[in-house]
Amino acid sequence: MPAKQGDTRRSILDAAQQIMSRKGFSAVGINEVLSAAGVPKGSFYHFFASKDAFGEAMMRAYFADYLADLDRVLAEPGLTAAERLMNYWQNWRETQSVGECQGKCLAVKLGAEVSDLSEAMRLALKEGTTAIVDRLEGAIAAGLKDGSIAIDGTPRDLAQALYDMWLGASVMAKIHRDIGPLDTATTVTRQLLHL
Repeated sequence: MPAKQGDTRRSILDAAQQIMSRKGFSAVGINEVLSAAGVPKGSFYHFFASKDAFGEAMMRAYFADYLADLDRVLAEPGLTAAERLMNYWQNWRETQSVGECQGKCLAVKLGAEVSDLSEAMRLALKEGTTAIVDRLEGAIAAGLKDGSIAIDGTPRDLAQALYDMWLGASVMAKIHRDIGPLDTATTVTRQLLHL
């Protein structure tokens, strides 16, 4: 029975990610999520104490999946660190762009909204995005070591600047309904890594 409960909880979180990546957090009711997950109404509070606790769990699940994917990309065998980093940004461009992101752009979609609504969700976002920057810093340091990149400044500062730039470019791509800001981010990323 615990496996089924875990599956049900995960189904709720997955459905929420899909819906909220399109509509945002505040615009989505719990009933809509439960209906999409095929879960009875009364089940929600068995898994989550409140919508806030649910939102925090959703963000943590999102980042766990995101970080696992990032770890795979940054560990791809047979590539230089620079190639791995550029594969990450290329994947971002493809999955975070103007079209349907299918649950893959929660940090972009919900970042500003939930940071003002919920301290628990803000902290989950902060922890998740910090973990991404940590991994980017490690990849930049690996690129310096293998000679595939050169940078001005520290790996940490560049990792943070690149992540911030890509988040901003993703928001601008949504605002303009044009992928141009992500193309610009790709060009500037290559310049900053001296590729």
